[in-house]
Amino acid sequence: MSNEPHLFRLPRALRLESGAVLPQVDIAYHTYGRLKPARDNVVWVCHALTANASVPDWWPGLFGAGCYFDPADWFIVCANVVGSCYGSTGPLSVDETTGLAAYQAFPLLTVRDLVAVHEALREHLALHQIHTLIGGSLGGQQAVEWAVQRPALFENLILLATNARHSAWGIAFNEAQRLAILADPTYATATPGGGAAGLRAARAMALLSYRSYDAYQRSQTEPNDEALDDYRASSYQRYQGDKLVARFNAYSYVALSRTMDSHHVGRGRNGIRAALERIRARTLVIGITSDVLFPPAEQQLLARYIQGAMYAEMDSPFGHDGFLLETAQITHLLERFYVQTYVH
Repeated sequence: MSNEPHLFRLPRALRLESGAVLPQVDIAYHTYGRLKPARDNVVWVCHALTANASVPDWWPGLFGAGCYFDPADWFIVCANVVGSCYGSTGPLSVDETTGLAAYQAFPLLTVRDLVAVHEALREHLALHQIHTLIGGSLGGQQAVEWAVQRPALFENLILLATNARHSAWGIAFNEAQRLAILADPTYATATPGGGAAGLRAARAMALLSYRSYDAYQRSQTEPNDEALDDYRASSYQRYQGDKLVARFNAYSYVALSRTMDSHHVGRGRNGIRAALERIRARTLVIGITSDVLFPPAEQQLLARYIQGAMYAEMDSPFGHDGFLLETAQITHLLERFYVQTYVH
């Protein structure tokens, strides 16, 4: 199976919620497995902030051979979001008419813009019913927004570690990271490597919101009682920053963190409750006990207002990253959810 994504160009310019226009939009996407003759086995995955369209790469244990979502049984679709740097149109993409990339001038994208592109790709693929729509974090924000917009399209909705509106707390975390990037003078140079040092710092900051006190205590406590510098936790932060810089860019990070901040399903819809009550999919909402970025109260609110939703909470030391790491627990919850859904 090729790891190269398919590429789809939208047939027309994309007018964004802000009023700006992207004249050309390419979407990189992967599909796994085959459609059944009844076309009733589609699983659509919405990815989080720095992920790509290759789901088995970042959600192993949940997607792949022998996993709950096995391509032998399901037709799995994942599209790289606009604004990212894994094949879809983003800040480093060269405009064919000007020969230039936008860099920091890339326009504001909202979650609704990301969903508009998913919808265009769905129409291109002629998928008229989606068995399961699933996403966590920014991916969950896309999933809940899409389910509000198209209630008849989705049979099942799985939301992990996400919310109906990005919180002031989450926006503050994102702004702190953007300030770190903007403080790097190379960000203003509009070059592919611009803002790398700032991105490294931003990732180190973000990681504190993705994990938990207990996770750091267990894995990063300094074993040398005599150490006075270069602690294990310090090295870990630098390592994680370097890893992201090697595969991402500061301009996409700024763009997509702003996208996350825009998330508010109640905007223009008489509030969050009225918006969530539009959803008709059978819904499972999963929270994580140690998640400080998207605390369980946010998932409980989703479950409260989505009609008939099932709420489950995972006990995990991994914080927000638990939605990527606790695949055994997630599999158990999915099994229970689908059994209850289709038996009753």
